[in-house]
Amino acid sequence: MNIFTSVVLPVLLVFLLGFVVQKWKKVEIKPISTVAIYLMVPALVFRTFYTAELNIQYVYMIIFALVLLFSLILINKVYCRLMKYPVELESGLILSTAFKNAGNYGAPIILFAYGEVGFAFAVSYMVLQSIIMNVFGVYYASKGSAGMKSSVMAVLHMPATYAVLLALLLRYVPFQLPGNLFLTIDIIAEATIPTVMIILGMQLAKIKLGQFQWGHISYAVTVRLFISPLIAFFITLVLPMDPLLAKVLIVSAAMPSAATIVMYAIEFNAKPKLVSSVTLISTLLSILTITILLLLLQ
Repeated sequence: MNIFTSVVLPVLLVFLLGFVVQKWKKVEIKPISTVAIYLMVPALVFRTFYTAELNIQYVYMIIFALVLLFSLILINKVYCRLMKYPVELESGLILSTAFKNAGNYGAPIILFAYGEVGFAFAVSYMVLQSIIMNVFGVYYASKGSAGMKSSVMAVLHMPATYAVLLALLLRYVPFQLPGNLFLTIDIIAEATIPTVMIILGMQLAKIKLGQFQWGHISYAVTVRLFISPLIAFFITLVLPMDPLLAKVLIVSAAMPSAATIVMYAIEFNAKPKLVSSVTLISTLLSILTITILLLLLQ
């Protein structure tokens, strides 16, 4: 119960505030999201990569992310082949299960659970997941119709990408960032996590659900909340990771489906009702599953 009240509940309450405000006032999310994407997240990413001690652990993080992604895609492809599902449904299930909410859900959970050091890992992983979603998420949402060109353009239009490059450049050139300028970045960075948490609550309030396809939803939620962290656990056993990084990645792997993927599914008509349903149900169930996982990892 202590894990729930001290880690999970504070995060859920912020989500709930965003959910209630959206239901009550019908706020336009796009301007807030634009500020977060183009100003706040880059500031947080810059601060993290500028101050973090980059080492071999970040290489393990990249290997982990790719192995987990392709493992989940393979599971979906085998399952859909056995069930003789059409390509459109396969894409919808891949979107629902292979892409997780490591940013505006995972990062705050890890901050409360593992402190600033764990949070630095979480932000780095969030950036990596954003790139993966922009490449593979767009590809599977479009079922190849948009192709890799759209994926590459999506990555190049993501400000966080340039924040990483700039932070790494300034780390390795003989230039000291002025204190007042870094303080400005730090202030904006501090506002990022609560803002993106509120945005997630607002996004969940806007999800429109049709008739539930419980068979598909049950499968997708099982893969996202149970099989994904199990695979993550075995990957961390193989890679010689820092114990804290291993915990951060396992918890991140257990996060519900990413709300961003819902937008991709809607834009490219890749089973948007199914993806929306899985996102909402997995988010609700994760209240219990994340609490249990954090207890197991103690």
